[in-house]
Amino acid sequence: MAETLGDGWDVIAEGHPGRTAVFDDPIEGEHKNGIRALPALLETHLPLDFVIVMLGTNDTKTRFSATAFDIAKGLERIAKTILASDAGPDGSAPKVLLAAPVPVIEVGPIAPMFVGAQAKSADLAEHLQAAAGRLGAGFIDLAPVAQADPVDGVHLTAEAQAAIGRAMAGAVQQLFS
Repeated sequence: MAETLGDGWDVIAEGHPGRTAVFDDPIEGEHKNGIRALPALLETHLPLDFVIVMLGTNDTKTRFSATAFDIAKGLERIAKTILASDAGPDGSAPKVLLAAPVPVIEVGPIAPMFVGAQAKSADLAEHLQAAAGRLGAGFIDLAPVAQADPVDGVHLTAEAQAAIGRAMAGAVQQLFS
């Protein structure tokens, strides 16, 4: 993404393995909860012109029993928190882009953690796009751009990450044009 955007853009990646949107993980720990981490992340990096939220994959884990609608509502809560913050330029709120992650493929050694996730993750984009519309936020569906690694069905290959980075750069440029 940074390479595609070029000079004048500072891209900060804040990924964390296993992060959910709003769920405390009873097995991996409550520190995986994105809504809990968000205020510190916003404050650490301010001022931020723009925040991309690409969560939802881990929320499809069987242990959370969340529907695609529930996951999108959790992501909408995160976007509302960002839009209500003063983490942007001159104490304003940053712009927000909600990104529907690539759908899960129920294969490989971690598939038992993601039973039913393939259908939920495929339905997430529709609900997330509606949430973005309600909030006046940007939206991108990454399903047409890349797919999960067929080895484990959740993680991304280097090629998929590059494709997503290019697509995100295009979405950011469009929102700032």
